[in-house]
Amino acid sequence: MKEALIYRRQAVNLTQAQVAAILQIDRTTVTKWETGESAPRAPMLPRLAALYKCSIGDLYSAPKPGKSLPPA
Repeated sequence: MKEALIYRRQAVNLTQAQVAAILQIDRTTVTKWETGESAPRAPMLPRLAALYKCSIGDLYSAPKPGKSLPPA
């Protein structure tokens, strides 16, 4: 999941601090998600998916190398 979260965040050109501000959480929480120290809780998944313009399932797996994101 951590790789997918990093990939999706970068795909929408947001920093960890920007994601944290939009979701009204601490930046260290986003860092923990992206390092695998913790994972987003279930109520946060729809918000992340909406922010990253993807499905909840997409948050669990980054695209394979060489694949691009579908148009937003």
